[in-house]
Amino acid sequence: MNSPSISTEENTLANSDPRPHTLDLRGQRGLIIGIANDHSIAWGCARSMRALGAELAVTYLNEKAKAWVQPLAGQLQASLLLPCDVRQPGQLDAVFETIRNHWGRLDFALHAVAYAPKKDLQAPLLDTSASGFSMAMDVSCHSFVRMARLAAPLMEHGGTLLATSYYGAEKVIGHYNLMGPVKAALEAVVRQLAVELGPQHIRVHALSPGPVRTRAASGIAAFDELLDQAARRSPEHTLVSIEEVGAVAAGLVSDLARGMTGNVVFVDAGYHIMG
Repeated sequence: MNSPSISTEENTLANSDPRPHTLDLRGQRGLIIGIANDHSIAWGCARSMRALGAELAVTYLNEKAKAWVQPLAGQLQASLLLPCDVRQPGQLDAVFETIRNHWGRLDFALHAVAYAPKKDLQAPLLDTSASGFSMAMDVSCHSFVRMARLAAPLMEHGGTLLATSYYGAEKVIGHYNLMGPVKAALEAVVRQLAVELGPQHIRVHALSPGPVRTRAASGIAAFDELLDQAARRSPEHTLVSIEEVGAVAAGLVSDLARGMTGNVVFVDAGYHIMG
């Protein structure tokens, strides 16, 4: 009995990439910006990435935050623990200069930083001050552009950049206020950078988790109501965990996702599909 014939095209496709299709980050080096404590989305991502073998560099906001982040960096066996307040001139540049000197390259970077002055965050958009809006845009959005600019020269063989967004970028969510336009801008930045960095084989994505009780989220008015609503309305009637977000982030920086770029990837138990 003759074996089924395989066309030349099928044979070429079958042998076009000999690498094993497994979720494995061994040998990859990544930067994590945004861990504040063990409730942070960035912490969930970092744990998943480290569990799959990635070597990590971790930043902390300031000396007060270092007391919380340093023990977590120890659990990650992080190679570097560096200060990084994106509002402070030169600090982000110093992080990448240290990575260049220590590693000489970078495979992925996660940006999980957002901020708005509480007065502006809790005010209607109409009442937002120009300075507050500008600060929110700079910290939450433009700092990702700066990160990408610094990371790209270290990704000579390609890599992945991840930002963190929220469904409020697409739909009006009660009490999210000025952060909705800011996150919408961030998602537009992700798409633009995906095009600009695509020729260098650098992939760019925005993670869009459902609401998670983080320190940054604590400034949003009626946040408990937002959590309850998300749990009630999601198809799974549950909230997502930082571990679930981390698992998706790890997948996106792995070779398994090398055919993807420019996406907003929802990790919200399906909340975003509800009308």
